[in-house]
Amino acid sequence: MKNRETYEIRLSGTGGQGLILIGITLAEAAAIYDGKNAVQTQSYGPEARGGASRSDVIISNLEIDYFIVSKPDILLAMSQEACDRYLGDTKEDGLVLVDSTYVQNIPSTTRQVFSLPLTKMARDLTGKGIVANVLALGVLTSLTKVVAQEAIAKAVSKNVSKQNYEMNLQALREGFQIGDQAIFMGKKDEGL
Repeated sequence: MKNRETYEIRLSGTGGQGLILIGITLAEAAAIYDGKNAVQTQSYGPEARGGASRSDVIISNLEIDYFIVSKPDILLAMSQEACDRYLGDTKEDGLVLVDSTYVQNIPSTTRQVFSLPLTKMARDLTGKGIVANVLALGVLTSLTKVVAQEAIAKAVSKNVSKQNYEMNLQALREGFQIGDQAIFMGKKDEGL
């Protein structure tokens, strides 16, 4: 992925997957702990759980004049619907991370695609799939370097519940390692 002054990021899936939480966390990590400018917006369906959910984040070294993500540089798709709806909007040289636990069909694309069973990995790691969002955040941070890992770790520590704090930090560290391995091994499209 090319170094840019500004990154448009779309985190998408269904309600209940914690996409709004990781969008807020990513924006806070950039703005509060990494010295960058950031904005975060969100959209979700009428249902609290199960409806479409999306969190958009713009991170920049420059002033942000326009806060709408129109052509994401980075896409996280944690549902088939999200993949189908947003993959085509992603920049041609963009990076896409899909949760293959729920996304079985990835349309043909020239984009760099990492397909990982994020929810299954989270369940295997902690016994609970609810940390798949934080695992995905760790993978994206490691793959893109859009913010420093230390900044994300601080923001996660601030934003997750005390009840699930250790589990989330474990998922985040695992996400960093998975992303680092993917970069090292040069794997894409087939998962790790």
